[in-house]
Amino acid sequence: MDYRAAEHLLAARDPRGAVRLLDSVIAAHPENTAARLLRARAFFASAQLRPAQLEFELVLEREPDNAFAHFALARTHERAGRPEQARRHFRLAAALDPQPEYLAAARFDG
Repeated sequence: MDYRAAEHLLAARDPRGAVRLLDSVIAAHPENTAARLLRARAFFASAQLRPAQLEFELVLEREPDNAFAHFALARTHERAGRPEQARRHFRLAAALDPQPEYLAAARFDG
């Protein structure tokens, strides 16, 4: 399946190759949120921040309680120089799943 191959490409640091494979998966199955999340990660890894943001936002429309998607969207905002939007999503991620990485990024003390 192209999804698994795309996972391997992303792990092998070929995010653009992963995006190409995921484009066909999503064209055939636009409701596949896991493929969209993986494509968002691949966009982020290849510094395509606007497409990454749009994909993470679409995932969050479908799964508003997805802590990882909030965290990844926050990282995207942070990388794009939008700290206030980043902080909001870091805090949502930490509230949904209080794991140490999310809590540290949320900076609740400041």
